[in-house]
Amino acid sequence: MPELESVLKEHRDFFSRGGTRSVALRILFLQRLRKTLKNHETEILQALRQDLGKSDHEGYMTELGIVLDEIGFISKRLTNWAKPRKVRTVLTHAGSKGMIMPEPYGTVLIIAPWNYPLQLALSPLVGAIAAGNTVILKPSELTRTVSGLLQTILEEVFPPDYVKVVQGGPDVSTELLKQKVDYIFFTGSAPVGRIVMEASAKTLTPVTLELGGKSPCIVHHDADIRLAARRVAFGKFTNAGQTCVAPDYVWVHRQVKERFLTELKSVITEFYGERPLESGNYGRIVGRRHFDRLIRFLDNGKCVIGGEHDESALKIAPTVLEEVTWEMPVMQEEIFGPLLPVLEYEDLEQVLETARSLPKPLALYLFSQSRRVQSRITRELSFGGGAINDTLMHLATPYLPFGGVGESGMGSYHGYESFRTFSHEKSILKQTTKFDLPFRYPSSKYGLSIIRKLLR
Repeated sequence: MPELESVLKEHRDFFSRGGTRSVALRILFLQRLRKTLKNHETEILQALRQDLGKSDHEGYMTELGIVLDEIGFISKRLTNWAKPRKVRTVLTHAGSKGMIMPEPYGTVLIIAPWNYPLQLALSPLVGAIAAGNTVILKPSELTRTVSGLLQTILEEVFPPDYVKVVQGGPDVSTELLKQKVDYIFFTGSAPVGRIVMEASAKTLTPVTLELGGKSPCIVHHDADIRLAARRVAFGKFTNAGQTCVAPDYVWVHRQVKERFLTELKSVITEFYGERPLESGNYGRIVGRRHFDRLIRFLDNGKCVIGGEHDESALKIAPTVLEEVTWEMPVMQEEIFGPLLPVLEYEDLEQVLETARSLPKPLALYLFSQSRRVQSRITRELSFGGGAINDTLMHLATPYLPFGGVGESGMGSYHGYESFRTFSHEKSILKQTTKFDLPFRYPSSKYGLSIIRKLLR
């Protein structure tokens, strides 16, 4: 596509002229973005409601508020982060000084998903700008209202050779991946992540993949069951379950399973009323294809809570399934919707054994008061990140890096990790000219013996 090549050339020219080098200017643009987002708050929340049925409360808490906080956090610390860091040297390098100098990659391609169309587009963008890159952003075509508003906002803040929004479907993403950018940041499904990684391999372009998977939740017999039910419901049914770190299924100890289900039903009613499909606090499924896929899962196991759905509104009530098996489709793929399978266990070793046999998930949640159990789960199981006695909230702190492991992704971001992700750490050794150590040269008579003493 000639137009994409033209966009990339403009970005390279802007970058080569030093348009992004000034840290003060980066902060200025970030603050301008923050102010513009706040000015457009009403339109943003309306767009999120139109595309995904999000309430203002949910839209601000899970999208706009997180981005505003991220910008503030990074802006306050960016000047220090961007400074070269002195490091120690070894005896063989006497007289030298070592330093690490963060530098931007150049032009970053960000391919954003539809489920959190504002946050998952702008959070990586903030990190890329903070590190001194230019950005080409491809938002999702499935959330057109938010994507259009994103383009309006970013065009208001940045010149087009600094940040450019490119709209379109999968064909546009494919063409973008053919361009030689300097870094690729992708958020989405594992199958598409493999395509992105294959494309990046052809040009040896570094890449961050934020994917997903079946994130488990464990409710042990010593958990605060009422609180666990509230926080599991919050984590699962926020955004109608269309969250990459939502609890995909729950293992509940046999002793507390019935009580947990009773509390879960009560909490769902508290959150969304007796008729969740009519609740203004409850979102909808993004599109018909996704809706139809989720409806097919309703025949898996036994529906003990919810199950109601409205095809015209693309809504599925918060639903809990029992009597599911690992062979069923609902347990074979990431659900990404408001269906929660509940599995029963009696021995924690059974949970650990099964979890180790599965792909490493993006998140894991444990509800237990026992420090021994907490330590065992977090030590023995591998997962991207997670929470003890909570769900989702690890994602919302800029002090914790967010990312997957194995099939759930590679690389991380948020806070300082965003700056690191979009920066190349260039190593510099400054050597003295006041003296020279002759033992390193092949003509040195005693060089080998000296080196052996220094490098043992």
